[in-house]
Amino acid sequence: MTTTDTTVGPRALARQRRRASAARFWRQYRTHRAGLFGLAALLLFALLALTAPLFVGSDVSSVTGAPGRPLESPSAEFPLGTDQFGRNLLGLLVWGARVSLLVGLLAAVLSVAIGTLIGVTAGHFRGWYATVVMRVTDWFLVMPTLVLAIALATVMSRSLTTIVVAIGVTTWPTTARLVRAQTLAVETRPYIERAKALGGGHWHIMTRHVLPNVMPLVLAQTTLIISSAILAEATLAFLGLGDPTIVSWGGLLQDAREAGAVSAGHWWYLVPPGIAIAVVALAFTLCGRAVESVLNPRLGVAR
Repeated sequence: MTTTDTTVGPRALARQRRRASAARFWRQYRTHRAGLFGLAALLLFALLALTAPLFVGSDVSSVTGAPGRPLESPSAEFPLGTDQFGRNLLGLLVWGARVSLLVGLLAAVLSVAIGTLIGVTAGHFRGWYATVVMRVTDWFLVMPTLVLAIALATVMSRSLTTIVVAIGVTTWPTTARLVRAQTLAVETRPYIERAKALGGGHWHIMTRHVLPNVMPLVLAQTTLIISSAILAEATLAFLGLGDPTIVSWGGLLQDAREAGAVSAGHWWYLVPPGIAIAVVALAFTLCGRAVESVLNPRLGVAR
């Protein structure tokens, strides 16, 4: 047994540990029924988004040659009715999932990346750098996020990139403060002092010791921010700040408002995209809470 253990390389041992850690994480995650419900809903929406070109086709958003009459009520041919151009709303809803999910994911990744970078560096270097950075973070915290996002989306060109940037650069402060607090806690541990005594530089300590210890927090924060990013994208699109040539759930609500669906009582134009936004945001929130509970033992005990 000893001979076999010594023949295992460090990379193989690291892979075994990662597999064991992933298996342990999944066993604990399965105990959260709400988290399983959220995961199942997300997998369903992701499957619909990935297979949308096969089922609805890329021409579903075209206003020329629409298959139905404008604002038809739900029927066997059009289960969710048609929009103001006669397009199939069910196909538009499925196609819009691609854009809404993609923008939410990219915006959340950008937000968490900025927050993690600022939080780790502010917790590690401290001094005047941390003071200046955290005062800037506090300024972003007290400013209304939606107002800042609207201002950025207004001065920049109307595109998906603009929406992603507008959301990402205005939602990072919460992540920065959480990561900084975790970095300060990690920096007090004895092995950090030993690493410094052995000549470990700033980059080595932050990437090899601090970052791996804050990654569970970053992962949980990412799942929670995605839901906020999807809601922010829908809000900006509803306000007419998105790309009008691209179909998204928020864009469908904007089209419904312009078509007078509220006053005319065309509920099938408003309800499906609104429910889709609410369900996806709730699913990401449930997954994020479950991940946070698994990765944070204190929350697990409290539960």
